[in-house]
Amino acid sequence: MSRYLLQRAVQALVVLLVVSTLTFGMVNLAPGGPAIMMTMEMTPEQQDALRRQLGLDQPLLVRYLKWIGAALRADLGRSFNDRRRVSEVIRERLPLTLLLGGTALAVSLVLGIPAGVISATRRYSLADHTVTFFSFIGVSIPAFWLAIILILVFSVWLRWLPASGVATAGVGFSLVDRLAHLALPTVVLATVILPSITRFTRSALVEELGQDYVRTARAKGLPEPRVVTRHALRNALIPVVTVLGLLIPRLVGGAVITETIFGWPGMGQLAVASAVGRDYPIVMGVTVMVAIVVTVSNLAVDLVYGWLDPRITYG
Repeated sequence: MSRYLLQRAVQALVVLLVVSTLTFGMVNLAPGGPAIMMTMEMTPEQQDALRRQLGLDQPLLVRYLKWIGAALRADLGRSFNDRRRVSEVIRERLPLTLLLGGTALAVSLVLGIPAGVISATRRYSLADHTVTFFSFIGVSIPAFWLAIILILVFSVWLRWLPASGVATAGVGFSLVDRLAHLALPTVVLATVILPSITRFTRSALVEELGQDYVRTARAKGLPEPRVVTRHALRNALIPVVTVLGLLIPRLVGGAVITETIFGWPGMGQLAVASAVGRDYPIVMGVTVMVAIVVTVSNLAVDLVYGWLDPRITYG
């Protein structure tokens, strides 16, 4: 296990190096760049001073090597706009994104796996067709369109839920208020991965129910719920977990759209604002942090394999 974790750590470092290199090169070669901060009222001397202050007077390779050296010390630089430390900005935004993404993931698993089980054990029934219908609807509906419709219905027409933000301004902490603000973004973000989890659970469980060990368990007289949950479902979850590792990046990408529409002050909204404002240190920090989250999530998915199937080793 320790050797496997060491190999994965080395792979993660390589991935982070490649991601940071590509991102640094693209953001510094993009049109406009930090020069957009310079106004017509600035004198040439002031523009040169600003370039030196931001380190833009140095070659691209030198700037990247300096950024890597600082990043290894957990120093991701300072924002071009307000001069705050990037690590401080990320520390404020990351918990909110993890809260939204974690809630959406939990909702998707709690609803998607049982729905897939019902669909697999009652094939070609009304329940199966209903689950399949809503799964295709969920896959087909764009997240931004669903977000707008939900805001229009539940916030504008019915006035049941708030349309944006993480809490009501001027009101102290209230769990009910926080859950109300979390409801609509969670629904929208969950639709990004919920249909896929449902469909893969169904297909994997249908295959397992046709295996010899399931017929043997039934021949021994075991109750059908136990055959499904204790035997077939455990093995069927292995491909579902594999797909879940591929869906986590989609969940992160969906958070950008969801947070922007609902005004959720997380990493997604920060990424959009910093890209529009050419705040490249923030863009670099957000990209690296997202890469770390996705890498750790995929490592956790790999470790779940061993829990689901003890025959899987990491030697």
